[in-house]
Amino acid sequence: MRKQPFLLGALCMLCNIVSAQTDDATNKIKNEGLNNSQVMDFAFHLTDVSGPRLTNSPGYLRAANWAKDELTKLGLVNATLEPWGDFGVGWEQTRCYVAMTAPYYAPIVAIPRAWTGGTPGKKIMSSEVIMINVKDSAELYQKFSGKIKGKIVMVYSPDTLHPSFTPDGQRYADSSLEKMANAKPDAPRGPGGGRNFNMSDAMRQRQLLARQMGDFYKNEKPALVLSLNARGNDGTLFVQNGGAYTKDAENNYGWVMLSSDDYLRIQRLVMSGQKVEMEADVKTKFYPEDIKGYNVVAEIPGTDPVLKDEIVMLGGHLDSWHGATGATDNAAGSAVMMEVVRILKATGLQPKRTIRIALWSGEEQGLFGSRNYVKNHFADPADMVLKPEHSKISAYYNLDNGTGKIRGIYLQGNEAARAIFQKWLEPFYDLGAKTVTISNTGGTDHQSFDGVGIPGFQFIQDAIEYDTRTHHTNMDTYDHLVPEDLKQAATIVASFVYNTAQSADKIPRKELPKPRPANGRPAF
Repeated sequence: MRKQPFLLGALCMLCNIVSAQTDDATNKIKNEGLNNSQVMDFAFHLTDVSGPRLTNSPGYLRAANWAKDELTKLGLVNATLEPWGDFGVGWEQTRCYVAMTAPYYAPIVAIPRAWTGGTPGKKIMSSEVIMINVKDSAELYQKFSGKIKGKIVMVYSPDTLHPSFTPDGQRYADSSLEKMANAKPDAPRGPGGGRNFNMSDAMRQRQLLARQMGDFYKNEKPALVLSLNARGNDGTLFVQNGGAYTKDAENNYGWVMLSSDDYLRIQRLVMSGQKVEMEADVKTKFYPEDIKGYNVVAEIPGTDPVLKDEIVMLGGHLDSWHGATGATDNAAGSAVMMEVVRILKATGLQPKRTIRIALWSGEEQGLFGSRNYVKNHFADPADMVLKPEHSKISAYYNLDNGTGKIRGIYLQGNEAARAIFQKWLEPFYDLGAKTVTISNTGGTDHQSFDGVGIPGFQFIQDAIEYDTRTHHTNMDTYDHLVPEDLKQAATIVASFVYNTAQSADKIPRKELPKPRPANGRPAF
């Protein structure tokens, strides 16, 4: 009878020891992450030094090789550029000059769309601007066949600019975070993600015509096509791809994105009957030699004899678009994750489970790097035949929503993890992170893991200027990063990763998804 109090006391003592060890580790992580951070140096090398990081471009490979070498210097092992399958050709812009020369001279802000060609010849070319304003492909071919070869052309846009009365940069209000914390589980998504788009007939016709014009341009061979994204005002250009990255794709004409301010000015002049002339020298280069895609992968080995074969993963996508240097999307996330493993090594903490960092490629084209990594290592969502590694991974943590500090974490529908994450966030209430929401968030690499039943999580981040000014734009540069926010993010992620590595049990899992044949689309 006397043994029961003794055992209870011993158990309490053990709990106190474990709690003290956890508190000590958290304090070490906070001190190292907040006072000795190198996150901005990592970001500098991934942005200013490496340049744009379009998948398979020279800039991506510069960044990937630098990251691999740097992770090795930090003391990680097995650092490598791991191929995940065929992606396609690399591409970069090598020159872009566009200007209006009549009715007066004006320099034009322009960026080539990815995987498109350049203007013909080695010198600056000039042309009168031809406006295409048609209702369908029949009118297009009737009016413009044989008339645009070697010319600069643009398509009429009904868009107009409207002044914004809201700030570019914002943080979450307490009321918004409270609403997220009290959210109900998201409704199950049906085929195609459960989205319901109500597209007008006019919008549907415009999209159909835009697809048909791609074939028209390939046959007619204009020198340069001008385009706009109506979101891009005040000199901001939202620019992504225009051509195809498949090995044998035909990308034989130049295609540039203009700011809406410049585009609409040129359009008004042409439509008024003014003769508008422009000159351009746009050059791009394709790299077809190696079409495989590569992720950067490295590890901190586990130290527990039983748990060292299990893994905790963290990552973010390393690739970017090419309009700038991809600072907030997503050098920020990659730099934070590199800082996480630096913190863990610098503190001397010994994780029980192996910690594996992955910096993904091909995210911007459809989560290709992480999807194929998951398919190669864990399971294919199309058949859900589980590989041996599937049972060994505890969780994957992702960061890819800009430079903003962490305010909490999305459970991705995994209610069983709520209490765990709430406890792990408690030491960071003073840093503004305390929200745990059952909600899902999409559009980035944690979905690849969640899609095969592995706990995959994205952190809640303040938006700052992400959607309004930097995401996929020419403004996505180092100067738009917020150092204190990135330090905070790396510190919190380091704590989550370490706690996951030390826990007696792996992170609870949701019900295993059923096979979902892709049918030409991502299976999640």
